[in-house]
Amino acid sequence: MTVFRVVRATPLQAGEAWRRLTDWPAHAAQVPLTRISVATEGPSGEGTLFVARTGVGRAHFDDPMEIVRWEPPAAGRPGHCRLEKRGRVVLGWAEIEVRESPAGSVVTWTEELRVRGLPAAAGPLVARAGRRVFGRAVDGLLGRGPQPRE
Repeated sequence: MTVFRVVRATPLQAGEAWRRLTDWPAHAAQVPLTRISVATEGPSGEGTLFVARTGVGRAHFDDPMEIVRWEPPAAGRPGHCRLEKRGRVVLGWAEIEVRESPAGSVVTWTEELRVRGLPAAAGPLVARAGRRVFGRAVDGLLGRGPQPRE
């Protein structure tokens, strides 16, 4: 089990930051060699299913996810979204929190990531890669350029 966290402050209001972070197909533009398809109709909410497919041609893996908690931000209350990863290769969960701040909002992306077949000793490497990949994805979705290394 590997848990990592990415925290970003943004001048965006909480509702706009939430909208950008939960636009699942938009994540594909931020993660190399990845496409995302949403399997359920309608707006996102609990029960929404989507799949991130990463790779090229036959060398790929699917990362199916389901939204199990969906609470958009409201006046005085942060937004929370929890995704459960249901794949054969990538397992774990991700939580997105968007909280109002005096200067806009603060985003916290926390993820537990397990890759089937990797030993527990690979955890620190997986966490470092996860922080880098998801940090860049969050920055791109929020409209920020590359950020300093964490």
